[in-house]
Amino acid sequence: MSDPSRPIVIIAGSSETVRDVPNVGVAAVYMRAVERAGGLPLLAPPFPELVAALVARADGLVLAGGVDVDPSRYGAVRHEKTEPSSPERDATELALVQAARGVRLPLLAICRGLQVLNVALGGTLIQDIPSERADAIDHKPDGPLDIRSHSVRVASDSRLQRLLGTEQLTVNSLHHQAIDRLGRGLRAVAHSEDGMVEAAETTDPRWWAVGVQWHPEELTATPEAWDRQLFDAFIQAALGRREQVAVG
Repeated sequence: MSDPSRPIVIIAGSSETVRDVPNVGVAAVYMRAVERAGGLPLLAPPFPELVAALVARADGLVLAGGVDVDPSRYGAVRHEKTEPSSPERDATELALVQAARGVRLPLLAICRGLQVLNVALGGTLIQDIPSERADAIDHKPDGPLDIRSHSVRVASDSRLQRLLGTEQLTVNSLHHQAIDRLGRGLRAVAHSEDGMVEAAETTDPRWWAVGVQWHPEELTATPEAWDRQLFDAFIQAALGRREQVAVG
């Protein structure tokens, strides 16, 4: 029997076709990271019509990594290096952000998820870091997914700094896009040494929403506690919201 005390965390899934059959899924490592922190992870399909029902039943929301957001969603022409997008996933996740904001559902946004959060709030993206930012470091190096490849500086007065317990950390890096112009109600709270936005959070103190450009789900087994603490803080926020809803 499942533990009823675990907060329900919906993780937005992707859609892909395998052997001509449409599939919905998410990497198991996201599920494990949420479960390890004390949450009950549930897969949310990329069906926009289910957004309201999903948010009504959830205690927290995770937006995972994945394919590039369609540039038309932020008023841009598609760059030649921008990868194919998923219309259903874009529509679902953008709607999930708006619904989560409306009810202040705790949100943890990872890699593409941070980009979705930014676009949903009116921001724009750098579509291809290597071709648009000549002075940038390599944000998509070859190698294992759990290798910490570059440093990140975290703002001392941020929610992220308080939950990580540090102003300086090293992270893995698996992306070719990043935040350009910030969305409304977002604050950039971490940067890499080349000035790229590595994390953002909401300025609304009543809405726990944190997005990171790296992949903390791949780093929860490393000696450093930062990424475990990120998931732990998210689950605590989800538990807190559940309690608030319970008392009306």
